[in-house]
Amino acid sequence: MPAKPSHQLNTFDNPSPGRDYLIHMEIPEFTCLCPMTGQPDFARLVLDYVPDRKCLELKSLKLYIWSYRNQGAFHEAVTNRMLEDLAGATRPRFMRLRAQFNVRGGIFTTVVAEQRKKGWKPQATVELQRFETSSGNLSGRTD
Repeated sequence: MPAKPSHQLNTFDNPSPGRDYLIHMEIPEFTCLCPMTGQPDFARLVLDYVPDRKCLELKSLKLYIWSYRNQGAFHEAVTNRMLEDLAGATRPRFMRLRAQFNVRGGIFTTVVAEQRKKGWKPQATVELQRFETSSGNLSGRTD
């Protein structure tokens, strides 16, 4: 049975709730429709979050992202709505969604929306020396 787009977001228990750690996801093929022209808008989504009790299940995230394919939405509205839905499902300590929309009319648009759990403060980052990797798949990028 083929999968279908869905607004249902599934979660699972955080396996390490006593530790702050970052989950980074890149979604390079987001599409929705321009509400003014009906033409497709394409974006690369970058989701970063520090989970609290729940983590996002990836298949449901994929189907959720797919559910926007035929919906008309302004860039600002769709980014903020997705953040509300994603944060609502997981109640993270911190979540940031960066939507980098492809050029339209000579203009690139990037919308960044964040949500932080009340009272949560990130731990100090420990900077370690970075080394070049041998694999082309491990770029050491931090974006």
